[in-house]
Amino acid sequence: MLKNNKKNEIETPVFGQNISVKGANLWYGEFQAIKDISIEIPEKKVTAFIGPSGCGKSTFLKCFNRMNDLVEGCRVTGDFRIGETDIYGKIDVNELRRNVGMVFQKPNPFPMSVYDNIAYGPRTFGIHARSVLDGIVEESLRGAAMWDELKDRLDKSALGLSGGQQQRLCIARALAVKPKILLMDEPTSALDPISTDKIEALCDDLSKNTTIVIVTHNMQQATRISDKTGFFLLGELVEFGDTDDIFTDPKDERTERYITGRFG
Repeated sequence: MLKNNKKNEIETPVFGQNISVKGANLWYGEFQAIKDISIEIPEKKVTAFIGPSGCGKSTFLKCFNRMNDLVEGCRVTGDFRIGETDIYGKIDVNELRRNVGMVFQKPNPFPMSVYDNIAYGPRTFGIHARSVLDGIVEESLRGAAMWDELKDRLDKSALGLSGGQQQRLCIARALAVKPKILLMDEPTSALDPISTDKIEALCDDLSKNTTIVIVTHNMQQATRISDKTGFFLLGELVEFGDTDDIFTDPKDERTERYITGRFG
């Protein structure tokens, strides 16, 4: 659904929390990285994408907030909708990325204080009142289960945090603009087991109000935290369904071979 502004014909998207894709294809130059994928991702659930390196799962994830627009020579076809909104239509991409946040494989805090990291997004969207920002910072840190750890270190550099803390800070930074969907591209691959456990618990808690889509190479992680799982191979979505079914009763032989360790 789009709201039309008759004066300048700017379309302001109204985003839902479910993702619907039909006939998606993506090319980098002449190389086709995504091949005719259709999928329905439910709202307020955790959906995991698994598959061997180079299978297209991260590339597909980045279609949901159009991060692939930044790659020279990238071309996308197909129907991508969040709620009823065509996200490759005439919309404000910044507004899309406000509603569809992203956390990357390696923590990437800004070289500034903990407070300013979290306040950065709200300030970008015009919020400057200190009292309002204070509330957003606290709410975001609580949402990332970090308030007690960092409430006395808000003015300290974010670069002084541990790797696990930095990644959870990046989650808090994403939460500060109140996204409806949160994309996570292998968010725990560089973290220790304790930090990984904290982020997995956080995903479970966040999914009560936010749609989570996570790319992971860790199949045990997918079984622990996801409601739905999609298996990718060579740019194709081989199989998608309830996580329990994918791991206990896969319908495609390629899925079974992958989850049992016979390839990939």
